Amino acid sequence: MKNLSKIGKKLNLLALSLFVLVPPVFAVPPSQTTMVETNFQIPSLPDMISFLIKMFFFVAGLAALLYLLMGAFAWVTSSGDKENVKKAQDKIQAAVIGLIIIVFVLAIMVTLEQFVFNKKFCLGISCPVSFSSYVLLK
Repeated sequence: MKNLSKIGKKLNLLALSLFVLVPPVFAVPPSQTTMVETNFQIPSLPDMISFLIKMFFFVAGLAALLYLLMGAFAWVTSSGDKENVKKAQDKIQAAVIGLIIIVFVLAIMVTLEQFVFNKKFCLGISCPVSFSSYVLLK
């Protein structure tokens, strides 16, 4: 117990010496602060929705490619075992089907945005999000 009290006293002394040696951060009066100009703007809701949609497709494509690589690695390391080769082939097949679905959905969305809605109703893939005229706010 004596050792713990000695350690506590040393820690208190160390904390006190650090407080004295290091000046407080908030010691500068507010009149001496300077303003820093940045070019940062808070993104609008359509910009955020467009970013989220694009990020979703990016992550989905990345996951499909990663799954494809895992299947290829499983096939290479299967050492000829028919069951492991079949599992690896199934992984590769699922990854390729996933990539095809992603490309198909992107093609449908671009077609809808460009040709069906004539860029008047966009979801953020080929043109900026613009659906505010279709949303009824009361």
